[in-house]
Amino acid sequence: MNGFILNGETEYFQNRGVDITAFGDIYPEGHQSGVSIIMHGNRVAANGDVRFEQTPGQWQPVPKLNGREVNRELNSVAVSMSYPDEARHLGGFNPMIYPDFKFDYKITAEGKGESVIVTVDLNKPVPEKFAGKICFNLELFPGILFGKYWIMDNKQGVFPIQPNGPLLSQEPNYLNAGDFNNNSLKADIKRLAGDNKKYNPIIADDIIAEPYATGKRLTICPDDLYNKFTVEAAIEGTQLKLYDGRLNHNNGWFVINCEIPAGRTENAVKLIITPNIIEDWVYTPVVQTSQVGYHPEQTKTAVIELDKRENKRENVTLYKITESGEEQVLLSDAENCEWGRFLRYNYLKFDFTDIKDEGLYKIKYGAFESSVFRIAGDIYERGVWQPVLEYFLPVQMCHMRVNEKYRVWHDLCHGDDAVMAPLNFIHIDGYVQGESTLTKYKPGESVPGLNSGGWHDAGDFDLRVESQSGEVYILSLAYEEFNIYYDATSIDQDSKITEIHQPDGKNDILQQIEHGVLSIVGAYNSLGRLYRGIIENSLRQYVHLGDSGSVTDGIKGNSDDRWVFTENNPARELNTAAHLAAASRALKDFNNQLSVRSLEIAEEIFDITNIPDISDNLKNQKNSRWVKNSKIHAAAELFLATKKDKYRDFLISESEYISESIDSLGWIAARAEKIICDEKFSKAIYNSLTELKKRFEEQRAETPYGVPYRPHIWGAGWNIQRLGFQYYFLHKAYPEIFSPEMIFDSLNFVLGCHPGSNNISFASGVGVKSAVVGYGLNRADWSYIPGGVISGTALIRPDLPELLEFPYLWQQTEYVMGGGSSHYMFLVLAVRDILNGGENI
Repeated sequence: MNGFILNGETEYFQNRGVDITAFGDIYPEGHQSGVSIIMHGNRVAANGDVRFEQTPGQWQPVPKLNGREVNRELNSVAVSMSYPDEARHLGGFNPMIYPDFKFDYKITAEGKGESVIVTVDLNKPVPEKFAGKICFNLELFPGILFGKYWIMDNKQGVFPIQPNGPLLSQEPNYLNAGDFNNNSLKADIKRLAGDNKKYNPIIADDIIAEPYATGKRLTICPDDLYNKFTVEAAIEGTQLKLYDGRLNHNNGWFVINCEIPAGRTENAVKLIITPNIIEDWVYTPVVQTSQVGYHPEQTKTAVIELDKRENKRENVTLYKITESGEEQVLLSDAENCEWGRFLRYNYLKFDFTDIKDEGLYKIKYGAFESSVFRIAGDIYERGVWQPVLEYFLPVQMCHMRVNEKYRVWHDLCHGDDAVMAPLNFIHIDGYVQGESTLTKYKPGESVPGLNSGGWHDAGDFDLRVESQSGEVYILSLAYEEFNIYYDATSIDQDSKITEIHQPDGKNDILQQIEHGVLSIVGAYNSLGRLYRGIIENSLRQYVHLGDSGSVTDGIKGNSDDRWVFTENNPARELNTAAHLAAASRALKDFNNQLSVRSLEIAEEIFDITNIPDISDNLKNQKNSRWVKNSKIHAAAELFLATKKDKYRDFLISESEYISESIDSLGWIAARAEKIICDEKFSKAIYNSLTELKKRFEEQRAETPYGVPYRPHIWGAGWNIQRLGFQYYFLHKAYPEIFSPEMIFDSLNFVLGCHPGSNNISFASGVGVKSAVVGYGLNRADWSYIPGGVISGTALIRPDLPELLEFPYLWQQTEYVMGGGSSHYMFLVLAVRDILNGGENI
């Protein structure tokens, strides 16, 4: 049957190679919601919904989804919505003053032949003062449109690489609380409406780009049949406008806009969306392999991703490439590769483990082929894990100037850190300061000892305690496990200068551990407790793109100083104690004073933090278990650091609970069980491992990749790396139960063997094809940081794995501290260690 028909399984409209979804996803802030168009394997448009502005940004109000009805008889999807979703924003994400107009509305998407018709009905008319502002928007992904054309009625134009003027000034619908303070909104309005208004980039609907064109019928990509679609405004008195949302928001998209006329409720907007259909299109097969290659002794499996409608099968063939360029057939299979269905694709698996000769190889599936890869005994010896230490960690260092020969990655930054955050306060990035500072310092008072150490977290510049201590922890365990010695960087804590590719005779990994601990311990010494985080105090600073050295002036006591937040969070504090205990072991004999102080703080946190009673309340029960798990983690690391009986006895007393919670605590118990030397404890742990292995096997069977793929918002890469990291300790302690395959598969997933057509390495600069556009400090330049590891392939619900080349999709291309790159480095070192029999680096 031709035309757009609702798929009963996926609940989206399907017409051969084109899908149109209607509110099947959950993340409008990240361009993942509303009406979306997927054409021939690529998402071209998203977030079709009612908004309060023509080109909304990340923090503008979004509506609340109240209900979704799928009617297969009417071939329609209808959603009931209300505006705004105040809880979504005022709960820690967007301290915003909303327009004084609240309303409900309904959006209906209906398949009609070769089109999908989208209709908007309101429960009350739009007031005159909001006429021209409240509108239905459909956002267009910029990355596939640069240099492509559009036609609006009788006018034509091109989508430019950079946003261009002229500009359009208008009265804003609302003002943001630009300093994040929800308790002084009237003062914020006055301040932001005055001299400072022009400097605040988040009052973003007052200056926008003039539309490229206005009309009734818009065709996108008329010369590209795979991405061509037409949108038509079907209601008299409505028209389309084509905007460039990147002019007032760097991370914006192009926007098709249809204003809702004042006074209208029923059929306020009706759009006819007609994509071009390629009759015989099928998804291009993707041959997925590691972009780095394989060690001769490891398991080697390629995955081939196919259109689920394609029944024909081709040969899968392994070729060795000779010096003369000849391609020699080594292995071919057409009958034993079928794996089955996963998400929207069918999969084949091609095992070539038995091929051990060193050389260059590629795999072909019919006419489609993989990247060329190596099989070699030294595959992990150079340029694979090392860029994390050589580039990424140095570049992320806060309170330093970072040079690389002629290049300055960033200047000395944040020397004025930090002042106490205001009370009863919610920051846009989720930090919350309660009724007290929990310290001797008053709000706004400068706190000493916070301007040393630490790394900028993620694509912004804040210092979250769990990111700092988590990074320290993973690096410390990597140092302990694999005895790393690597010196390619000079780090001078006195001059606060880091020189990339300038060795200083010191072990880089220990210098990085030291740098992270300096931030945590320095804050603890001043505050008498851990900080929650250190972050910018204004939106102007928070959205800063560029050199971190220019975020503040570096002079303490000025209004641009960052804020330090504190909290009572027993679980997070105990996890940090575990991390500091591990760091104390790594830093011994490198920085003995810092090592001793780290251990003192860890023991102090352990002693003063109690486990709350586990109640019947589910929320409290979850929190109590989190605290208990964290205390067990801290006890294990403190026992490994001190061998004190108090920690051993605590672990033994919790043996039954650990056994019952083996899924989350098994890897922690595995690190300590052998040296605890208690028969009862060992028996309790060992008896629970069979079931744990069974659950791992079930997870491995979920996907053709040997690892579970379960993204929520962010891509699944980081979770899979953490899984491989934790699994390593189970394999090391109980190799007779846990084979190393999940470790290998976790690494291969990150290095290119993952779902979707973009089978790059998530590790920037590592492998033949890698993520060379990342959400890091240089994202505005469409660039990357070597050794940074992106979150990777996300899931566009319900079934599209997606990894776009675009610097502003944080949920796909962001770098983070506390596991993103360090877990990856650990995995590479673990695989290397297993294959090389424990040879030191």
